[in-house]
Amino acid sequence: MPLKLSLKPGEKFVLNGAVVQNGDRRGVLVLQNKASVLREKDIMQAEDVTTPARRIYFPVMMMYLDESNPERYYDEFVRRLTEFMSVIANPSVLADCVGISKFCMEREYYKALMLCRKLMDYENERLGDVA
Repeated sequence: MPLKLSLKPGEKFVLNGAVVQNGDRRGVLVLQNKASVLREKDIMQAEDVTTPARRIYFPVMMMYLDESNPERYYDEFVRRLTEFMSVIANPSVLADCVGISKFCMEREYYKALMLCRKLMDYENERLGDVA
């Protein structure tokens, strides 16, 4: 099933590791086959990894963007997820953590990233926006 991206003027995204930027007008891009795509708003820079949930998101994002070498980031992901789960008591958040782990084991990294967003939202609700 094709993926249709509606792009704002100047919006950047990563497509299979290449940074691509839209021109000066709105644009639509249709991807006909499977590709690793992240919009600019979903891309996290290393210097933005400042909270426990972000420390989970970042290695998952890297596994997604570098699908040929996910082992490089997997140990960091496992360590950070284990640390996070050891201090969380909320059953819903713990279920999301299990879901993230499951998606990563199945190499469904984009789905894992969407659950990581929920962890970051939970963290922001509890601690305030600390980014």
